[in-house]
Amino acid sequence: MMVTGKTKVCGLIGDPVEHSLSPCLQNAAFKHYGLDFIYVAFRVKQENLRDAIQGLRSLGIHGLNVTMPHKINVIQYLDDLDATAKIIGSVNTILNRNGKLIGYTTDGAGALKALRYHGVDPSGKKIVILGAGGASRSVSLTLAKEAKELVILNRTLSKAERLAEELKALYEYGTVIKADELNSQNVKREMADANILINATSIGMRPNDGSTPIDSALLRSDLVVFDLVYEPLETRLLIEAKKRRATTIDGLTMLVFQGAVSFEIWTGRTAPFKVMMKAAYKSIGFNK
Repeated sequence: MMVTGKTKVCGLIGDPVEHSLSPCLQNAAFKHYGLDFIYVAFRVKQENLRDAIQGLRSLGIHGLNVTMPHKINVIQYLDDLDATAKIIGSVNTILNRNGKLIGYTTDGAGALKALRYHGVDPSGKKIVILGAGGASRSVSLTLAKEAKELVILNRTLSKAERLAEELKALYEYGTVIKADELNSQNVKREMADANILINATSIGMRPNDGSTPIDSALLRSDLVVFDLVYEPLETRLLIEAKKRRATTIDGLTMLVFQGAVSFEIWTGRTAPFKVMMKAAYKSIGFNK
């Protein structure tokens, strides 16, 4: 990849960013099309966020991904938000359009694309989502448009209830949206007729690889199990779901699709998903 005086710069801001897979998959996508773009990671501390966004404007950086802890606070420094980002109140992608900074969120779109990539149509299905944090919020907003029933289970009940009420206000007709406490009794009841299970908690994430959010006895061959965790790639939940011949989707697939949507926002090109996925696998040393 040759850097020229015309090279457009995209990047990632967050703290930390050293672990990010985004540079490898975005640069692979730019190279695939022969685009004069380059993607780099910038570690930005919370107290420096305003200066970083001003630097984006001043330097003419074309676009950014935004990760923790800046997804919410960055909004105050932007000029506009797309409709989904306004509703969610979170941004993970910025486009610099001739000096106007526009914020987007690609999390929910990434989840929906990951499901469809694996041949799963969420339309008319009962979806159980574990967790009510930022990831759950984005995914729930997108899937509530598709599902017949959406159940949000969270250890802090009030948080799940707030999210459910927000979704109900947006979708007054059609989808049944419920909230309850994340405990074994409620999980067992809701899983009995669920079609899709999504783990949007950190349970099972490294270094707690041995933990799982639900009893493996509740997993079935006709179930779709989607774990948003991607470190490790195969969580205990996914391993146990595979043993029961369930359809499984890992968090890396969603991560790459999120990046693919960002790529399309910045370039106007259809993202080369397979190229980006291959780069992501290579980066983590996984041969597939």
